[in-house]
Amino acid sequence: MATLLGSEVSRSGRKRRNCNSNIVTKLTSSKITGKGFSRGTQLPGGLLQERDKPAKWHGIPDLLQKLHESSHPNSDLSHAHGFLKSLSSQLSMEAMSFVTEDRKTAQESTFPNTYTFDLFGGVDLLVEILMRPTLTMQKKKPKMNDELVKDCLSVLYNCCICTEGVTKSLAARDDFVLFLFTLMTNKKTFLQTATLIEDILGVKKEMIQLDGIPNLSGLVQSFDQQQLANFCRILSVTISEPDVGNDDKHTLLAKNAQQKRNASPSRAEVNQVTLLNIPGFIERLCKLATRKVSEATGANFLQELEDWYTWLDNALVLDALMQMATEEAEQSSTESSDESSLATSPLRHRLPQSMKTVHEIMYKVEVLYVLCVLLMGRQRNQVHKMLAEFRLIPGLNNLFDKLIWRKYTASNHVVHGQNENCDCSPEISFKIQFLRLLQSFSDHHENKYLLLNNQELNELSAISMKANIPEVEALVNTDRSLVCDGKKGLLTRLLTVMKREPPDSSFRFWQARAVESFLRGATSYADQMFLLKRGLLEHILFCIIESGCTSRDVLQSYFDLLGELMKFNIDAFKRFNKYVNTPEKFQAFLTQINSSLVDSNMLVRCIVLSLDRFESQTEDVKVMEVLSECCLLSYVARVENRLSFLFRLINIINVQTLTQENVSCLNTSLVILMLARRKAKLPFYLNALREKEYTEKYPGCLLNNFHNLLRFWQRHYLNKDKDSTCLENSSCIPFSYWKETVSVLLGSDRTSHCAIVSYIDEPFMDLDRDLLED
Repeated sequence: MATLLGSEVSRSGRKRRNCNSNIVTKLTSSKITGKGFSRGTQLPGGLLQERDKPAKWHGIPDLLQKLHESSHPNSDLSHAHGFLKSLSSQLSMEAMSFVTEDRKTAQESTFPNTYTFDLFGGVDLLVEILMRPTLTMQKKKPKMNDELVKDCLSVLYNCCICTEGVTKSLAARDDFVLFLFTLMTNKKTFLQTATLIEDILGVKKEMIQLDGIPNLSGLVQSFDQQQLANFCRILSVTISEPDVGNDDKHTLLAKNAQQKRNASPSRAEVNQVTLLNIPGFIERLCKLATRKVSEATGANFLQELEDWYTWLDNALVLDALMQMATEEAEQSSTESSDESSLATSPLRHRLPQSMKTVHEIMYKVEVLYVLCVLLMGRQRNQVHKMLAEFRLIPGLNNLFDKLIWRKYTASNHVVHGQNENCDCSPEISFKIQFLRLLQSFSDHHENKYLLLNNQELNELSAISMKANIPEVEALVNTDRSLVCDGKKGLLTRLLTVMKREPPDSSFRFWQARAVESFLRGATSYADQMFLLKRGLLEHILFCIIESGCTSRDVLQSYFDLLGELMKFNIDAFKRFNKYVNTPEKFQAFLTQINSSLVDSNMLVRCIVLSLDRFESQTEDVKVMEVLSECCLLSYVARVENRLSFLFRLINIINVQTLTQENVSCLNTSLVILMLARRKAKLPFYLNALREKEYTEKYPGCLLNNFHNLLRFWQRHYLNKDKDSTCLENSSCIPFSYWKETVSVLLGSDRTSHCAIVSYIDEPFMDLDRDLLED
């Protein structure tokens, strides 16, 4: 900043050191070294006043000095509050420009007033004023004026967003961070406190431990519903593992190494347990998630919603307006803060209907996120039990048409990436969090049947009875008092909107993932037929073959869903053949599969497994008919096509690049070889791999790579119960056979026709011998 750091020219033309430059330099140096002046208020007042105008400090150092002098212990803080208000008015304009304009890098030249305030010790002084009551030895702690506390917090927040480094310096003070939580007990200062805490925790190097917050249980139980919803924005930072990028893109080698180093539960996991131990916490979140809001009316609702969002950079302005509405309601002697009480507020009636709706949506996003994280944690079964007991799923079902998925035209759909942290509107975030919650709720859990209503459960029973197969145990054990109400269950409603989405809509990715999670686990013929009867297979095939969809994420989600829908189901293959009824359609389908095996390999695995089962059911006329007619089964039945898949699956991965996303390629290649081993054809397949190497003129590379991959497979899966269970359930191949096949392939006997080493010539052995060495 030229006015602070530049030089003056004397009348004689000589340059002399600028006094204010000296002041700034000394203050900056003391902040770094801890030596010299600890704050600008220690400087002579006359000097500060003399240099104020040339330096364009706008009286901030002088006001800070007066604030310091009037805020000593036992002093009348009313004078101090007056000085703080004068400072606040200068700083708030800079903060407003930061929020309403495009965010710029915080620096002194952009926000000179906030920079000057921090430079002269304003931030430290406000922290000292706020924490002063905690330092007294008196039994009865002195109470500070609520308005003074609010203004202190607001100024601190303004400094955080406008001046680089302030948030990090506050985050480094654990005593101050924990103290802030105590201020949340006061409803009048709650909003400002929550906003500042959220900003601080977002940059804190070490995750805060919730059990270190004084009387956390009492604090949370004291919150009304709106405060609890706001508190979820803070909790989301404390229960999520640190974001170090897309989880699927992390190599499994790196993740396994990290798990070895961090064997004990992480802070996020400990915080999840702390929250679950708070009486009534999950029940209140369920009520928040399913709370109804006033229905928006008017043809221009969505446009109105987007107009609001363009200037709502975050929830601050909206929260402030809603707080004003609440305060009006309180003044009218209305004590409850739920929706019915706010409806009596004159200000709330003056707020646009869309603002009331988006306010509720923004909080539901945070609540659903917290529930989703807890569902994916180590206490998953405990959380599942509580969510079922408190009827979360029926409640969301009742909100589906009126709030979660209202009808509007395709032009209003926004296509964006699948990252849940993307910068998108509340409406989009709400839908994505809702779909992620459904996915987590259904995935490999018997409570998935709560997504249906009683009539739909009866339909599943009838399908099983007609097919003369027993009902799955989870369906029999479902508590019918906890399932969805109304004419349609949540799963059926989801299928309806899924068919209406534009081809490239990113919602399709999450919709497909949510439906697929319902089918995951041990294959259920009744579940598959329930979805097949609703035209899901034809819809998926249309999207893959004819819709023109180009999104790899969406296509991958549909391949995975199609695999779960068709696995071992002869009716599904018959339907497939009926839809893909021309060579052109079938070639288009194969082109999509072959364009990226990382995306489609789960479908390939499903077809290979299904073909193997059907070939063992030769006495079944219907199966034999489909086997002879189905173009897809005929294609995979040809050995050269299976070998082609095997070559590419092994070739597109190696140990260093294995991730949660592409490790399925390794397992699919193993499935092909396990089925070959069952038929005593394993040597044939291994020899084909060897011949492929020589044809492509890279002897040893393919088989050595596969050998290394299998060595990693042993380390990765033999220590993970969940992963092994998933492999067994999804393939219907006992995990013992998986382990046995891998051991056979990794055998060291070069005379064994089933060991990889016997197909690698000596000069090309162990190209990557040390790859997995610790």
